[in-house]
Amino acid sequence: MARLGFSGRVGGRVERVHLVSLGCPKNRVDSEVMVGKLREGPFTLVDEPDDADVIVVNTCSFIQPATEESIETVLELSRFKAQGARKLVVTGCMVQRYGSALEEELPEVDHFLGTGDYHRIVDVIRGDGAPRSFVSAPEYLPDEHVPRVNSWSKTSAYLKISEGCDHRCSFCIIPALRGSHRSRTVASLVAEARTLAAQGVLELNLVAQDSTAYGRDLKDGSDLGVLLRALAKVDGIAWIRVHYVYPIGLPDGLLTAMAEEPKVCKYLDIPLQHASAPMLRAMRRGVTRAGQERILERVRAAVPDLTVRTTFIVGFPGETEEDFAELCDFVRAQRFDHVGVFPWSAEDGTHAATLSGVVPEEVREERQRELMAIQQKISRAKLDARIGTEMDVLVEGPSEDHEWVMCGRASFQAPDVDGKVYIDDPPDDLRSGQIRRMRVLQAADYDLAAEVIEPR
Repeated sequence: MARLGFSGRVGGRVERVHLVSLGCPKNRVDSEVMVGKLREGPFTLVDEPDDADVIVVNTCSFIQPATEESIETVLELSRFKAQGARKLVVTGCMVQRYGSALEEELPEVDHFLGTGDYHRIVDVIRGDGAPRSFVSAPEYLPDEHVPRVNSWSKTSAYLKISEGCDHRCSFCIIPALRGSHRSRTVASLVAEARTLAAQGVLELNLVAQDSTAYGRDLKDGSDLGVLLRALAKVDGIAWIRVHYVYPIGLPDGLLTAMAEEPKVCKYLDIPLQHASAPMLRAMRRGVTRAGQERILERVRAAVPDLTVRTTFIVGFPGETEEDFAELCDFVRAQRFDHVGVFPWSAEDGTHAATLSGVVPEEVREERQRELMAIQQKISRAKLDARIGTEMDVLVEGPSEDHEWVMCGRASFQAPDVDGKVYIDDPPDDLRSGQIRRMRVLQAADYDLAAEVIEPR
């Protein structure tokens, strides 16, 4: 959960805004666009909701627990209306998913904005006569001219390269929430990257619902490889990492750019979801285990020392012990660097929610624990093998977990989802935002300890 805030003058009155952003990095970019638009308002940021005149909650609704968190957050913040806040605005995926039904369910909320309408944020805050709900078809796609405030880190930023998805996986609600796939142009993304670099950003994390499809709709020859090579030319940017790559249809240009461009991290986030043929068919993934193995063989052959992150769903309707055993075997055989495992949840509006053979919740959770225990051993062995090796580390700042310790990330560690590097006995000149050469001293299940190698 990210909390953002700012204030400004409206009608002779200073307006203070507090914004809470829930969910994924893509949602966070939407929140940063809203912050940019509000700052132009202008409004004034406040860190605490009890200081705010307006409270905005950008919701997530990808899975049921995210919806529940969104509702709980809205209800928690609604109490500040009794303490002086004049408006509560709810935006994002939950609004797009449930539409006007929320008006009756959440009478505390003054305005609702869907995923295609968050750019209206200034209008609904300023206008007392604005409609209560804006839930149009999700077609909005911001460009480099739309103001955006990078709220995450002075040296790292997410760059949303496209919006929406054309796949129809049976478990996923995203196409209904975000619409069909639509790409930003290479020129637009390069322009935004230059703006971020001018602000001190060193690391770009490219995000989308389906990064593999980038450029197909532009019909100008653009693809992910073309984009990566263009971004690599931006002065000041040191690392570029790609997230959310659909396994089918990976362009050759992506792999050659990753292998040849020093700024492009040899890191691929490629959600696979399962390995058993019955499960992959039921999930409508359009690939078999053998097909996934060929894809993995191809990308690893094309990009030496590639780091692979993936995600899996366990307890999908109809998943047998044999299906789960095959998934475990697949994970052991492939030895992924990073794995996320999620127990299936029934989502209204998805085909999977209509399927029979629902796996009991306790079985789903046990399978999640079992698969993560397998991956934990793999991760520990891979990190143990790095002891004594050297690597570049992006210094992020003081550790939140250990006083007097600095921390950072190597290029094979994505923000928020992978491990960290804890820096032993940091030298006096070590600063946030530096990329420094370090030697690995120790390994844990997911994290590393390293020391700075002083220049000779």
